[in-house]
Amino acid sequence: MTPTMSQGVAFDFSPLMKIYVNGTIERLIGKSSVPPSLDPKTGVQSKDVAISRKRGISARLYLPNTITNSTTNSTQGKLPLLVYFHGGGFCVEHASSPTYHNYLNSLVAEANIVAVSVDYRLAPEHPLPIAYQDSWAALNWVSSHFDGGNRSEEWLSRYADPQRVFFSGDSAGANIAHQMALTLGSERLNGFKLNGIVLVHPFFWGSQPVGAEATLPVVVSLYMTALWRFVNPSSFGPDDPLFNPAMDPKLRELGCGKVLVFVAGKDALKDRGLYYGDVLKKSGWKGVVEVIETKGEGHVFHLFNPSNKNSEAMLEKIVSFLHQY
Repeated sequence: MTPTMSQGVAFDFSPLMKIYVNGTIERLIGKSSVPPSLDPKTGVQSKDVAISRKRGISARLYLPNTITNSTTNSTQGKLPLLVYFHGGGFCVEHASSPTYHNYLNSLVAEANIVAVSVDYRLAPEHPLPIAYQDSWAALNWVSSHFDGGNRSEEWLSRYADPQRVFFSGDSAGANIAHQMALTLGSERLNGFKLNGIVLVHPFFWGSQPVGAEATLPVVVSLYMTALWRFVNPSSFGPDDPLFNPAMDPKLRELGCGKVLVFVAGKDALKDRGLYYGDVLKKSGWKGVVEVIETKGEGHVFHLFNPSNKNSEAMLEKIVSFLHQY
């Protein structure tokens, strides 16, 4: 549904949120929360940490059950580190939602990694570029545990390998993961080495259709563009490099050597993800990109149906990617 002024609704971005004419914000999904815990199914431990109390930036950390007290401060025996950015159109969901908590528990257990799930502030209360700024602040906090500075969080300084770091995210979170890797290409963080990024159904768009986008109903492009302008009112439109990486002259500076992209056959964002892979290959970037299409599935299907065979195949591929360095 496109934004409408009917029935007291100023903007209707279903299934994400509605904004009423009186200014009331109604988030339709991603409102529930679960506490950190020792997950009985996977044995994964989690805890919440404050990155900046003043700015309201936090993260949920995850530790697999393979960790033992014998792990030392040397790099030997340490585990890959994944920094994860949740999806939700920049305006819904959070790191402590059941959807992402359960997903990170499964991923950490299967991949045997340490994970940091970033809780950035949401639009429209905190419009873009705040989510990018919060995410970059989180990466600086992570890096500080490895560059001789802050060592306040033992789960990072003791168990995570700073030479095996990866970023990942889904939808808007995949957009953030890409932007963080791009920023890292020009603004180095000395604390860690970014090996690769995993982008699941990335939220990218543009003014000109690519692939089969021209066959989509017009309302789809209107929705994508309207949502982008709503969460980023300072943007000039859908060809903003933050939304359309093909328009970014710095794309070749992506700060990692490997990129894994997933697209879904029934997702309106599918062709944009395929296009991202093609543009990245032609940009002059020196790394390797792989794009995998999951036939017959919709947007972020793996979060809503984690036990189906396609979700399991995606998880297996991500696990393999996180151990190739």
